[in-house]
Amino acid sequence: MAAGRRTGAERSVILGYLEDGPNLVTLAMNAWADPEPAWWLNLQAHPEARVDLKDGTRVVRAREAEGAERERLWAAFVATDANIPRHATRRSRRTAVVVLEPA
Repeated sequence: MAAGRRTGAERSVILGYLEDGPNLVTLAMNAWADPEPAWWLNLQAHPEARVDLKDGTRVVRAREAEGAERERLWAAFVATDANIPRHATRRSRRTAVVVLEPA
């Protein structure tokens, strides 16, 4: 759960993710449509969030991966689905790789 950027009200969303050490990593995509997903805009405004997983709850802080880290994590997602690069071409902007680090 994260706070909404305008209202501050708690918002929740179900996301697919990969684990990268202690971090959870996801892609900021809106079904590959062009607009940024609301959950990512909310996390940019309020990066602290709570993640509910089957093994418990984690408090995290969101950030966008950049440079070599982004390339490495993007490749990890492509390894799970070779169609990701093709899907990403539907967007006019680069798809953010979002890292959720333990807070």
